[in-house]
This record gives sequence, structure tokens and C-alpha cells, in this order.
Amino acid sequence: MRGLRVRLWQGGLLLGFLLLWEWASRTGRIDPFFFSYPSEIASRVFRWFATGEVYPHLYVTTVEMLLAFALGTLLGVALGLWLALAPGAAAVLDPYVKALNAIPRVVLAPIFTLWFGLGILSKVALGVTLVFFVAFFNTYQGVKEVPPVVLQNARLLGARPSHLLRHVYVPAAASWIFSSLRTSIGFAVIGAVVGEYLGSAAGLGYLIAQAEGVFDTTGVFAGMVVLMAFVLALDALVGAVERRLLVWRPKEREGGTA
Repeated sequence: MRGLRVRLWQGGLLLGFLLLWEWASRTGRIDPFFFSYPSEIASRVFRWFATGEVYPHLYVTTVEMLLAFALGTLLGVALGLWLALAPGAAAVLDPYVKALNAIPRVVLAPIFTLWFGLGILSKVALGVTLVFFVAFFNTYQGVKEVPPVVLQNARLLGARPSHLLRHVYVPAAASWIFSSLRTSIGFAVIGAVVGEYLGSAAGLGYLIAQAEGVFDTTGVFAGMVVLMAFVLALDALVGAVERRLLVWRPKEREGGTA
């Protein structure tokens, strides 16, 4: 019942916002040229899916996002585990990691376009740079948070380094890693869409850029709605996988404590 009440409140807030927006646009409180109408945005989204116009663009963005998400996560988790378990290498590479993380990713988009062209590779490269550091820092911190007492007890029981990695470090960092995955989804989509926006021949970012180029506010908002629904669906999928794999983790009670 509590979950149902939350969903009702969420739906009510969304419906109230859309009704207020529609009323303000219809009565001239806000200029529909700049904000459009929620009803027209919904009609445009429905038309895109009904005619199949959006599917090729959605497919391109999905492929770019999945590749960036997978590669960035794998590289981030692998490097995070390595540096967390190798303090000497971490001390040497620490300033380089921080320097690379300080580079604004948007600045890299034109460079990747020059290097890899207008195809998928440039968007994947940009997405990887966004996802990598999220996965890396969460994995690194998750391994560092392992209690020393747990490690000492495992070693006393004869655990080898491979056993510690499999049965202690990875399970301890699992919550941190899955937390980074839910954040990384949004960053992977951002990388793909920003790359498409700056230069491409297909994708949701391209669709939004084309609408913006002809001052089609309805098309811009419709593309944003499709993107938001896309990210929410992916986040729900990762959440389901997380609940499946982390069944051992204590659930939160009504009061918010474990």
C-alpha cells in the first residue's frame, strides 16, 4: 500500500504539472512558441511511434549507449579493483586519474568526431569517458571500505588472494558498483546524445538537433520525453538485476533503517 501511495503521488504531481503547463500555454501565460503544449508533444511522440519514424533513431542511440555503458563499466571496474588492491600503482597513477577526470567531457566531443568520424565510434568514445570514472571511483571506494577485521579473519582461515577477490572484495564492492551502474546509464545516454547533437546522421540527439534547427519546439520536447522514458526503462531494468543479485543485502524498513 505504501508503494501504491507513492506511485499515486508521483502520477498526481506529473498530471498536475502537465495540466498547469497546458493551461498556461492555452491562456497565453507562457508563449507556446517557446514551450509548446503537452498535448501536442504527446501527439508527436505517439505519431513517431505509430509511423515508426523514431525506431531507427532509437536503435542507433541504444547501440551507442549500450557499447559505451559496457566498455566504460568494464574498464572502470577492472581499473578500480586493480588500483584498490595495488597501493603502489594507485599512488603513481593518482594525479593522472584526477587530471583526466577534470577534463570537461563536452570538450572531447569535437576531438572524437575528428578522430573517429560521424559514425558510432565517436559517440561510444565520448560515452566511455563519462561512464568510466563513475564506475572506477565507486569500485575503488567499495574495495577500500572492506573492514580490516574481515580481511584478517579470511586470511586466518587460509584464504588466498584469489579467494579474497572473489569472496570478499567483489561482494563488498557490489553495492557500490551497482550504484554506479544506475548513474552510468544516464551518462552513457548523455554521451551518445551529445555526440549525435554535435554531428551525426541518426539518433535521438540528431532528431532533437533537427527539430531545434527549424525552431520546432514540439519536436525538441518530444525527443526529450522519449529520452527520459528510455532512461527510466533502463534504470528499472538495472534495478531489477540489482535486486536479483543482491538478495543478501538487508532491506530497508519503514523507518528508513536497515
